[in-house]
Amino acid sequence: MTATPEAPHPPPPANPELPDGVEREPRWPWWFSVAGFGAAFVATGILVLPILLLADDASSPAVTIGGAAVQYGTFIAVAIGFAYIRLRPRAWHFGFRRTRFWPALGWSALGFVSFFVLSAIYSVALGMDEEQTTLDDLGADESTLSLVIAAALVIVIAPVVEEFFFRGFFYRSLRGSLPAWGAALITGGVFGLVHLPTGAAAVPPLIVFGVILCLLYERTGSLYAPIALHAFNNTLSFLIGTEAVALSLVLGAVTIGACVLVPRYAWRTAPAAR
Repeated sequence: MTATPEAPHPPPPANPELPDGVEREPRWPWWFSVAGFGAAFVATGILVLPILLLADDASSPAVTIGGAAVQYGTFIAVAIGFAYIRLRPRAWHFGFRRTRFWPALGWSALGFVSFFVLSAIYSVALGMDEEQTTLDDLGADESTLSLVIAAALVIVIAPVVEEFFFRGFFYRSLRGSLPAWGAALITGGVFGLVHLPTGAAAVPPLIVFGVILCLLYERTGSLYAPIALHAFNNTLSFLIGTEAVALSLVLGAVTIGACVLVPRYAWRTAPAAR
């Protein structure tokens, strides 16, 4: 007897159906990162220009704080706007989702120790004497109110917004087309160069820090871990730079504590990280 050959099985669908109630994670093209960063850069320049023209002193802390607020608002708007091109964005699309606590803590600790060691080697090798001007630019030493505003900007707002844009949007867009290391190196490079106005000598360590934050996001699948590590680093920097121990520790604890508690008690419908 001759067996009748079976028809070959069709290939699996490129986009298989998901169970009811399960949302598909959007895949953003790599060019979202380039176009998004360019749009944010141009929009920030346009919006900050009137502030610079109207200000008596373009280098005053008020102008610096206003410019930072505009930049951070632009980062958020651009990321959400580009995400809308593909699908109505959800918080978890950018990485705001639960992850396992102890592995996230371990990877965060490893990331910080690595950054600390590499930064120390860099500082000793080059005999760095150039300091970052961030705290002076924000007027942290001018008044109590200025100190509080600067602390909130550095310890709370900057970690949340910068991680949302650079890791949650920029890195994720690149990651769809590049391996983790490639996407991390590009994102880290851009992240470091954005901080060039704070001091050129600080750019290389910040590039390394940006890469570490990307890899932490990659390992945990959640944006909360990079935000917490970023906030921890900024807390130490602010504490050392201003000696405002109580203020630094309180804001740092609030930010890091929120990264632990929010994913467990808010947005419970978001899928957990891998």
